[in-house]
Amino acid sequence: MSDWIQICSASELPAEGAAKEFSAGTHTLCVAMIDGEPLALDNVCPHRGGPLAEGTIEDGKVICPWHQWEFDLATGAATDGSGSVAAYPLRRDGDAILAKV
Repeated sequence: MSDWIQICSASELPAEGAAKEFSAGTHTLCVAMIDGEPLALDNVCPHRGGPLAEGTIEDGKVICPWHQWEFDLATGAATDGSGSVAAYPLRRDGDAILAKV
């Protein structure tokens, strides 16, 4: 069963078009801000384990800093159709940002 876990406060979210790493229980998330909304994916690239939160954000995608694999921030799908990473819903509760993991 999935639980909502607080990952940060709203003031700790990344700037627009940037990503940041947060812990959510046993998960590490890549959280990016797109059009004023935070989106969350698993932080580990399935190719070679690259840290997605250290990648760049372009056109709604995060690009892995190690080998440039790209993942849609809304769905977690690889842009070349080769696989995906888990996407996690986020919600605000007052100043708290929670992830469902």
